[in-house]
Amino acid sequence: MTDLPRSRPSPAEHTPTAPERLLSVLAAFDHGHPALSLTEISRRAGLSLTTAHRLVRALTRWGALERDPSGVYHVGLRLWEVAALAPRGLALRQVALPYLEDLYEATHENVQLAVRDGGEVVYIEWLAGRSSVGVHIRVGARWPLHATGVGLALLAHGEPEFQEAYRAGPLASFTPYTITDPGLLRRVLAEVRRTGAAVSDRQVTDDALSVAAPLYGPDGTVTAAVSVVVPHAGARVPALVPAVRVAARGISRALGWRPEAAAGSRGTEDPGRCS
Repeated sequence: MTDLPRSRPSPAEHTPTAPERLLSVLAAFDHGHPALSLTEISRRAGLSLTTAHRLVRALTRWGALERDPSGVYHVGLRLWEVAALAPRGLALRQVALPYLEDLYEATHENVQLAVRDGGEVVYIEWLAGRSSVGVHIRVGARWPLHATGVGLALLAHGEPEFQEAYRAGPLASFTPYTITDPGLLRRVLAEVRRTGAAVSDRQVTDDALSVAAPLYGPDGTVTAAVSVVVPHAGARVPALVPAVRVAARGISRALGWRPEAAAGSRGTEDPGRCS
């Protein structure tokens, strides 16, 4: 948001509705700004101080925001309670956690669980290895689909129209190894579907490699992805792929997926099948 005063909106400009203004207050908070003063909320939300104060007061009464003794606001626990009801959030995490822990014990490397939100991957769980490679990931973090293992696994099983539109859009680059060529991305996604696993090699940082596999829901559609992230140097991909796919298969079954029932469904693969 700009710090300059807003000009009077023209007829073609959208005037935010009351719900949109309320949501803009919540959107002012992010991982880089977990604590904000009222003035900062007003500026980041693009609202007048009077409007921001009224909305913040209402959100605080409800529990969506909390105010500490210094007068700074934080996201409240009431939002955490509501978020726990999301089937792709904490509910999925609870089902997957035992299998993520098994994968961690088998590798002692970073283990991640993620879902797709539009053109991005959102991480909903992360188990960090004590001496594993450093990653730019935390719960709630977002990255473009094409740049991560979990993102490639999710993108490969997206709707064909969505894949085509994604490849046509700008593909952000983070290292010299990030996939930015639409033709190459198309081939990579085809390989992910063929093998049931995705490998992202040094796409986000030049020292890390991730191996991911998709998770299937009861209807055979891909709902999430699991991955392990290891140092690029010395990475043993052939040994990691089966471990990740076993974890994906276990979580998928716990979610209600039955490969025998989905075997005849077009485009549905067994995440534990070796190719």
